[in-house]
Amino acid sequence: RNDSDVFLLSRRVGYFFYWHWSGTERFEMAGRLLPLELIDKCIGSKIWIIMKGDKELVGTLIGFDDYVNMVLEDVQEYEITPEGTKVTSLEQILLNGKNVCMMIPGGSPEDAESSSDE
Repeated sequence: RNDSDVFLLSRRVGYFFYWHWSGTERFEMAGRLLPLELIDKCIGSKIWIIMKGDKELVGTLIGFDDYVNMVLEDVQEYEITPEGTKVTSLEQILLNGKNVCMMIPGGSPEDAESSSDE
């Protein structure tokens, strides 16, 4: 996978589609991945998890199960409060997948902020 690859979710068929940016202003479909297969490809990598509510987590994905309960290491927990963002460092956590809203492989809130400033 390189920087021009994009993962998109198709709810209609329940598959992740793996697209490759061809450089000619169009996407070419390179293959299909089931959601758990995509998460499996992220094991050992940094992942940004946006939870329901006001929490986000960034850490290294160690493992997961069919319910997307996850074990993460070297975790930064971002809690958005009216006073600002509170950051907590955690060595290792077991995250209940029930409250996961979105997962971004390789990303972090700082990456999103810096790209929106450009």
